Amino acid sequence: MAGNAGRRGASVTSRALDLLGAFDAEHRSLTLTGLARRAGLPAATAHRLAGELVRWGALQRQESGEYVIGRRLWDLGLLAPVQTGLRQAASPFLHDLYAATLATVHIAVRDGAQVLYLDRVSGNASVPIVSTVGSRLPMHATGVGKVLLAHADEGVLGVALGALTRVTPYTVTQPKRLLEQLRRVRADGYATTGEEMSLGACSVAVPVRGDGGAVVAALGVVVPDLRRQLPRLVSALRVAAQGIGRVLVSGR
Repeated sequence: MAGNAGRRGASVTSRALDLLGAFDAEHRSLTLTGLARRAGLPAATAHRLAGELVRWGALQRQESGEYVIGRRLWDLGLLAPVQTGLRQAASPFLHDLYAATLATVHIAVRDGAQVLYLDRVSGNASVPIVSTVGSRLPMHATGVGKVLLAHADEGVLGVALGALTRVTPYTVTQPKRLLEQLRRVRADGYATTGEEMSLGACSVAVPVRGDGGAVVAALGVVVPDLRRQLPRLVSALRVAAQGIGRVLVSGR
Protein backbone atom coordinates (compact mmCIF):
# COMPACT_ATOMS: atom_id res chain seq x y z
CA MET A 1 0.00 0.00 0.00
CA ALA A 2 1.11 3.54 -0.73
CA GLY A 3 -0.06 5.00 2.58
CA ASN A 4 -1.16 4.33 6.14
CA ALA A 5 -4.14 6.65 6.30
CA GLY A 6 -6.41 3.81 7.31
CA ARG A 7 -4.91 3.89 10.80
CA ARG A 8 -7.03 5.21 13.63
CA GLY A 9 -6.84 8.91 14.30
CA ALA A 10 -5.56 9.83 10.86
CA SER A 11 -6.58 13.36 9.89
CA VAL A 12 -8.57 14.21 6.80
CA THR A 13 -5.48 15.93 5.44
CA SER A 14 -3.27 12.88 5.90
CA ARG A 15 -5.88 10.68 4.23
CA ALA A 16 -6.13 13.04 1.26
CA LEU A 17 -2.36 13.10 0.97
CA ASP A 18 -2.23 9.31 1.05
CA LEU A 19 -4.72 9.26 -1.81
CA LEU A 20 -2.37 11.44 -3.84
CA GLY A 21 0.59 9.35 -2.72
CA ALA A 22 -1.07 6.26 -4.18
CA PHE A 23 0.08 7.41 -7.61
CA ASP A 24 3.59 6.73 -8.84
CA ALA A 25 5.40 5.99 -12.10
CA GLU A 26 3.89 2.49 -12.23
CA HIS A 27 0.42 3.63 -11.14
CA ARG A 28 -0.42 6.73 -13.17
CA SER A 29 -4.10 5.79 -13.49
CA LEU A 30 -6.12 4.09 -10.75
CA THR A 31 -9.65 2.82 -10.31
CA LEU A 32 -11.45 3.79 -7.12
CA THR A 33 -10.85 0.30 -5.76
CA GLY A 34 -7.15 0.48 -6.56
CA LEU A 35 -6.90 3.98 -5.16
CA ALA A 36 -8.54 2.94 -1.88
CA ARG A 37 -6.39 -0.18 -1.58
CA ARG A 38 -3.08 1.60 -2.21
CA ALA A 39 -4.02 4.44 0.16
CA GLY A 40 -5.22 2.03 2.87
CA LEU A 41 -8.68 3.59 3.01
CA PRO A 42 -12.25 2.24 3.02
CA ALA A 43 -13.81 2.57 -0.43
CA ALA A 44 -16.48 4.97 0.81
CA THR A 45 -13.88 7.29 2.35
CA ALA A 46 -11.70 7.15 -0.76
CA HIS A 47 -14.73 7.96 -2.93
CA ARG A 48 -15.64 10.99 -0.85
CA LEU A 49 -12.12 12.39 -0.67
CA ALA A 50 -11.42 11.68 -4.33
CA GLY A 51 -14.54 13.66 -5.24
CA GLU A 52 -13.29 16.63 -3.24
CA LEU A 53 -9.85 16.39 -4.85
CA VAL A 54 -11.43 16.26 -8.30
CA ARG A 55 -13.46 19.39 -7.58
CA TRP A 56 -10.31 21.18 -6.39
CA GLY A 57 -8.30 20.03 -9.40
CA ALA A 58 -5.77 17.77 -7.66
CA LEU A 59 -7.29 14.71 -9.36
CA GLN A 60 -9.06 14.21 -12.65
CA ARG A 61 -11.65 11.52 -13.33
CA GLN A 62 -11.45 10.06 -16.81
CA GLU A 63 -14.33 8.74 -18.91
CA SER A 64 -13.28 5.20 -17.98
CA GLY A 65 -13.89 6.06 -14.33
CA GLU A 66 -10.21 5.89 -13.42
CA TYR A 67 -8.44 8.71 -11.60
CA VAL A 68 -5.25 10.51 -12.65
CA ILE A 69 -3.29 13.39 -11.17
CA GLY A 70 -4.89 16.72 -12.02
CA ARG A 71 -3.36 19.70 -13.76
CA ARG A 72 -3.57 21.90 -10.69
CA LEU A 73 -0.96 19.80 -8.87
CA TRP A 74 1.38 20.21 -11.84
CA ASP A 75 0.85 23.96 -11.77
CA LEU A 76 1.69 24.05 -8.06
CA GLY A 77 4.73 21.84 -8.56
CA LEU A 78 6.16 24.35 -11.00
CA LEU A 79 6.27 26.88 -8.15
CA ALA A 80 8.68 24.75 -6.10
CA PRO A 81 12.12 26.42 -5.78
CA VAL A 82 13.89 23.44 -7.36
CA GLN A 83 11.67 23.93 -10.39
CA THR A 84 11.54 27.69 -10.72
CA GLY A 85 15.21 28.37 -10.03
CA LEU A 86 17.01 25.47 -11.65
CA ARG A 87 14.65 24.94 -14.58
CA GLN A 88 14.67 28.62 -15.52
CA ALA A 89 18.44 28.80 -15.24
CA ALA A 90 18.94 25.65 -17.28
CA SER A 91 16.36 26.16 -20.02
CA PRO A 92 18.37 28.28 -22.49
CA PHE A 93 21.44 26.08 -22.04
CA LEU A 94 19.41 22.93 -22.67
CA HIS A 95 18.20 24.38 -25.95
CA ASP A 96 21.72 25.50 -26.91
CA LEU A 97 23.02 22.03 -26.11
CA TYR A 98 20.28 20.45 -28.20
CA ALA A 99 21.12 22.75 -31.10
CA ALA A 100 24.77 21.72 -30.89
CA THR A 101 24.16 17.96 -30.57
CA LEU A 102 20.63 17.27 -31.87
CA ALA A 103 20.47 14.75 -29.01
CA THR A 104 17.95 14.42 -26.21
CA VAL A 105 19.13 16.66 -23.38
CA HIS A 106 17.93 16.59 -19.80
CA ILE A 107 18.70 18.02 -16.39
CA ALA A 108 18.05 16.09 -13.20
CA VAL A 109 18.45 16.27 -9.43
CA ARG A 110 18.61 13.65 -6.73
CA ASP A 111 15.37 12.83 -4.92
CA GLY A 112 16.20 10.43 -2.12
CA ALA A 113 17.93 7.49 -3.79
CA GLN A 114 16.46 8.21 -7.23
CA VAL A 115 16.96 10.64 -10.09
CA LEU A 116 14.22 13.22 -10.63
CA TYR A 117 14.12 14.65 -14.16
CA LEU A 118 13.31 18.36 -14.08
CA ASP A 119 13.40 19.23 -17.76
CA ARG A 120 14.12 17.68 -21.14
CA VAL A 121 14.53 18.68 -24.77
CA SER A 122 13.87 15.77 -27.12
CA GLY A 123 16.39 15.00 -29.83
CA ASN A 124 15.86 13.99 -33.43
CA ALA A 125 17.72 10.70 -33.29
CA SER A 126 15.68 7.53 -33.04
CA VAL A 127 16.86 6.57 -29.56
CA PRO A 128 14.63 4.93 -26.93
CA ILE A 129 14.17 7.49 -24.14
CA VAL A 130 12.82 6.35 -20.79
CA SER A 131 12.96 9.62 -18.88
CA THR A 132 10.12 12.14 -18.88
CA VAL A 133 9.80 15.44 -17.07
CA GLY A 134 8.85 14.61 -13.48
CA SER A 135 9.83 10.95 -13.74
CA ARG A 136 12.17 9.17 -11.33
CA LEU A 137 14.69 6.53 -12.35
CA PRO A 138 17.36 4.52 -10.51
CA MET A 139 20.63 6.34 -10.10
CA HIS A 140 22.91 3.38 -10.83
CA ALA A 141 21.50 2.87 -14.36
CA THR A 142 21.58 6.45 -15.69
CA GLY A 143 24.36 8.87 -16.57
CA VAL A 144 22.90 11.75 -14.59
CA GLY A 145 22.24 9.34 -11.73
CA LYS A 146 25.85 8.19 -11.59
CA VAL A 147 27.01 11.79 -11.47
CA LEU A 148 24.67 12.55 -8.58
CA LEU A 149 25.49 9.30 -6.78
CA ALA A 150 29.21 9.96 -7.10
CA HIS A 151 28.73 13.17 -5.13
CA ALA A 152 26.12 11.90 -2.64
CA ASP A 153 26.73 11.19 1.03
CA GLU A 154 27.44 7.75 2.45
CA GLY A 155 23.85 7.21 3.56
CA VAL A 156 22.48 7.70 0.05
CA LEU A 157 25.25 5.57 -1.41
CA GLY A 158 24.44 2.76 1.00
CA VAL A 159 20.78 2.78 0.01
CA ALA A 160 21.66 2.77 -3.68
CA LEU A 161 24.15 -0.09 -3.31
CA GLY A 162 21.48 -2.12 -1.60
CA ALA A 163 19.05 -1.74 -4.50
CA LEU A 164 21.06 -2.43 -7.65
CA THR A 165 18.21 -3.77 -9.75
CA ARG A 166 18.92 -5.08 -13.24
CA VAL A 167 17.03 -3.03 -15.84
CA THR A 168 18.77 -4.41 -18.94
CA PRO A 169 21.44 -7.08 -19.42
CA TYR A 170 24.03 -4.27 -19.32
CA THR A 171 22.97 -2.66 -16.03
CA VAL A 172 25.75 -2.60 -13.46
CA THR A 173 24.53 -4.56 -10.44
CA GLN A 174 27.84 -5.40 -8.74
CA PRO A 175 28.57 -2.97 -5.86
CA LYS A 176 32.36 -3.19 -6.30
CA ARG A 177 32.13 -2.38 -10.01
CA LEU A 178 29.74 0.53 -9.42
CA LEU A 179 31.98 1.99 -6.71
CA GLU A 180 34.91 1.91 -9.14
CA GLN A 181 32.77 3.68 -11.74
CA LEU A 182 31.81 6.37 -9.23
CA ARG A 183 35.47 6.89 -8.35
CA ARG A 184 36.18 7.46 -12.04
CA VAL A 185 33.24 9.86 -12.30
CA ARG A 186 34.74 12.01 -9.57
CA ALA A 187 38.18 11.84 -11.19
CA ASP A 188 37.09 12.40 -14.80
CA GLY A 189 34.24 14.82 -14.15
CA TYR A 190 31.67 12.94 -16.19
CA ALA A 191 29.72 9.66 -16.24
CA THR A 192 28.66 7.39 -19.07
CA THR A 193 26.23 4.52 -19.53
CA GLY A 194 25.91 1.98 -22.31
CA GLU A 195 22.40 0.58 -22.72
CA GLU A 196 22.03 0.28 -18.95
CA MET A 197 18.61 1.92 -18.72
CA SER A 198 17.23 1.00 -22.14
CA LEU A 199 18.62 -0.99 -25.04
CA GLY A 200 19.89 1.15 -27.90
CA ALA A 201 20.55 4.21 -25.72
CA CYS A 202 23.83 5.48 -24.28
CA SER A 203 24.30 8.56 -22.15
CA VAL A 204 26.93 10.93 -20.84
CA ALA A 205 26.43 13.43 -18.03
CA VAL A 206 28.34 16.05 -16.06
CA PRO A 207 27.71 17.79 -12.73
CA VAL A 208 26.14 21.21 -12.37
CA ARG A 209 27.69 23.09 -9.46
CA GLY A 210 26.18 25.85 -7.37
CA ASP A 211 27.44 27.93 -4.44
CA GLY A 212 30.75 26.71 -3.08
CA GLY A 213 31.13 24.19 -5.87
CA ALA A 214 28.47 21.86 -4.47
CA VAL A 215 26.87 19.55 -7.03
CA VAL A 216 23.22 20.60 -7.28
CA ALA A 217 22.17 18.80 -10.46
CA ALA A 218 23.39 16.74 -13.39
CA LEU A 219 23.18 17.58 -17.07
CA GLY A 220 23.13 14.76 -19.62
CA VAL A 221 22.52 13.75 -23.21
CA VAL A 222 21.27 10.47 -24.66
CA VAL A 223 22.61 9.16 -27.98
CA PRO A 224 22.73 5.84 -29.84
CA ASP A 225 26.51 5.47 -29.52
CA LEU A 226 29.25 7.27 -27.60
CA ARG A 227 32.34 5.81 -29.20
CA ARG A 228 33.02 8.51 -31.79
CA GLN A 229 31.61 11.57 -30.09
CA LEU A 230 32.35 11.29 -26.36
CA PRO A 231 34.98 14.10 -26.19
CA ARG A 232 32.75 16.47 -28.16
CA LEU A 233 29.70 15.73 -26.01
CA VAL A 234 31.62 16.07 -22.75
CA SER A 235 33.02 19.42 -23.88
CA ALA A 236 29.57 20.73 -24.87
CA LEU A 237 28.03 19.48 -21.62
CA ARG A 238 30.70 21.13 -19.50
CA VAL A 239 30.24 24.49 -21.20
CA ALA A 240 26.47 24.30 -20.63
CA ALA A 241 26.83 23.11 -17.03
CA GLN A 242 29.23 25.94 -16.24
CA GLY A 243 26.78 28.42 -17.73
CA ILE A 244 23.92 27.05 -15.62
CA GLY A 245 26.12 27.19 -12.53
CA ARG A 246 27.01 30.84 -13.17
CA VAL A 247 23.36 31.77 -13.46
CA LEU A 248 22.51 29.91 -10.25
CA VAL A 249 25.28 31.59 -8.29
CA SER A 250 24.69 35.09 -9.67
CA GLY A 251 20.91 34.84 -9.63
CA ARG A 252 20.75 36.28 -13.15
